[in-house]
Amino acid sequence: MVNSPTLSSKPNQAESQETKTSLLNTKRPVSLTEAKMLLQPSLHHHKASLSSTISYYHSVPWKTLKPTLHQTVNNKILPVITCSISQIHNYGTVDYERRPMIKWNALYRRISLMENPELGSGSVLNQWENEGKRPTKWELCRVVKELRKYKRYQQALEVYDWMKNRQERFRLSPSDAAIQLDLIAKVRGVSTAEDFFTSLPSTFKDRRVYGALLNAYVRNRMREKAETLIDEMRDKGYVSHALPFNVMMTLYMNIKEYDKVDFMISEMNEKNIKLDIYSYNIWLSSCGSQGSADKMEQVYEQMKSDRSINPNWTTFSTMATMYIKMGQFEKAEDCLRKVESRITGRDRIPYHYLLSLYGNVGNKEEVYRVWNIYKSIFPSIPNLGYHAIISSLVRLDDIEGAEKIYEEWLSIKTSYDPRIANIFIAAYVYQGNLDEAESFFLIICLKKEESRIQIHGKFLRKDIFQKGELLRLCLA
Repeated sequence: MVNSPTLSSKPNQAESQETKTSLLNTKRPVSLTEAKMLLQPSLHHHKASLSSTISYYHSVPWKTLKPTLHQTVNNKILPVITCSISQIHNYGTVDYERRPMIKWNALYRRISLMENPELGSGSVLNQWENEGKRPTKWELCRVVKELRKYKRYQQALEVYDWMKNRQERFRLSPSDAAIQLDLIAKVRGVSTAEDFFTSLPSTFKDRRVYGALLNAYVRNRMREKAETLIDEMRDKGYVSHALPFNVMMTLYMNIKEYDKVDFMISEMNEKNIKLDIYSYNIWLSSCGSQGSADKMEQVYEQMKSDRSINPNWTTFSTMATMYIKMGQFEKAEDCLRKVESRITGRDRIPYHYLLSLYGNVGNKEEVYRVWNIYKSIFPSIPNLGYHAIISSLVRLDDIEGAEKIYEEWLSIKTSYDPRIANIFIAAYVYQGNLDEAESFFLIICLKKEESRIQIHGKFLRKDIFQKGELLRLCLA
């Protein structure tokens, strides 16, 4: 072992230089003591191999920082020598930090903002490569994730189609297949998704791919196919965690077969499969939908006793909704206070629920209080937020307050949402004020520069507008 010089010792210069040169040329890992010797100023411009005995053996280039921080050794100024993490974890690349990096968000913006979406995401990717940029699989998958987040399913699927046509560059995994199947079901239909599933090799059909197909069946309320598929998943051992049970319970909630929710909970308990927060929330909703406050409260007590579960704001918004349906407004407001106490981070959605549910309770003061808090926290409010506050005020018969907020929304909106205007048209009709409803409808048509507006899923054309037709649609 070579002893490193201390601050007080003055070793022979020739011997010290010879030892350092030997260490630089060695292929074995150097010790911490030997590494200290390499940090002497006479050699700090060389490339040194600084490796631990348990990890790295690649040659690492030293980087000398600008002389803002210094160390003093024998009264000499020594620049601090650093090594970047990316250089250590280089996975065979050379000085990764210096490579020009393609920003996935720039590619995402180009796809999402393309002037002619009919050309498809592939045309953007081809142009991107013609500009000398070669996106990696990680970057493309990150683009897909963002497109899915904003429900741009067609464009996301086109990115995968582009990768699939370049299999020599992009090796797709079962996880990719699951995402593709989900996108295909949403864009091209369940039948096409089934064909895609059948075409996959058996090695790709893991629990994620089966889960994506199960989700497609549940989303389209295809009960028989969903039940057949989950039986197949049971046989393969893919139903050993909460997620597939949650998916099936969602199906049974949607088709109002609440007894099947209880059956799924019983199966989970029998097989010692732990309920997660989603399982409990669905179970609470099922009990409340059956009108049983006692049973819902029993589930909540069980939930509290489960040390692995921390009830979230969704838990209490679900219970509040059920209490409102049962006319138990005091318990509902108690749950809403718990919702507010569990809001974390920059999540806007809980505020939308609070605005809507306080409106259902009939508490106008709380609606305005939550609205003012919401606006104080977030610099901008999305259309959904304005929809929640306006619909609550209209239900509370505060049309004047709703109109003021509507005017505020018109002055700051980034996109027009006809659902907000529909709230007013329906309210005017219910009041018997058809003249106001007609005037509002025509103003909307002018603001949208369109000749029709959608009301309750039906389109009403300006050129054939009749008060009776508007009344019929609003009361449908």
